[in-house]
Amino acid sequence: MSGGQQPGAAPQPGSAEYDAAEAAGLGGVSWADDNGPAAGDGPNGFGSGAAGADDEDGAGEPGPASGGDGPTRPDGVEMTVEDLLRDLERVTAERDQYLDASRRIQAEFENYRKAVAKREVEARERANESLVSEILPVLDACDGALASGAIDVEPVRASLFDALVKQGLDRIDDAESPFDPERHDAVMHEPADSADGPVVAQVLRAGYSWKGRVVRPAMVKVRG
Repeated sequence: MSGGQQPGAAPQPGSAEYDAAEAAGLGGVSWADDNGPAAGDGPNGFGSGAAGADDEDGAGEPGPASGGDGPTRPDGVEMTVEDLLRDLERVTAERDQYLDASRRIQAEFENYRKAVAKREVEARERANESLVSEILPVLDACDGALASGAIDVEPVRASLFDALVKQGLDRIDDAESPFDPERHDAVMHEPADSADGPVVAQVLRAGYSWKGRVVRPAMVKVRG
């Protein structure tokens, strides 16, 4: 090697190394420069064995993501059996709460429906009761006519009274019965022969009740 030749540098034409290479039949060989072997300098003209292996085996390409196929949490972590059991308990508790709320609402609705139906019945009864109160003077007039001997009004009075009785009207004219301030209106009084309680001695004007409610108490004379 000449004194000016750098180690690893290609021999220059005219140098001793170049002449020796020519004599050995290596004149067509490419010499490596200071930057190392050229690309594709591997065996048989291919690249290095490691690079070829990487290209053939697909090294460096992203492989399939690791992990199981089970359910995952919102953060992407796979759920465990304990996580599934906790979720099941939570869902079961929520189901029971919704079921209890639904039953409570249904019971409240049933109570409300019954209350509305009861108020409607009471409203109809009060309306009918008001109508009956308007008809009572007609019955009183019929009773007065019969007491005066006008027997021709009897069929009309009987038809009207029977129709009202079928709907819930009841006559209060119970003489000689114990006095009841809810059913009787005492306008006259006479002494009693015994120490018994007050008794209805005479009914001066009949009273009436409508479906168990006193529409008009009977006007009576009380004894005792």
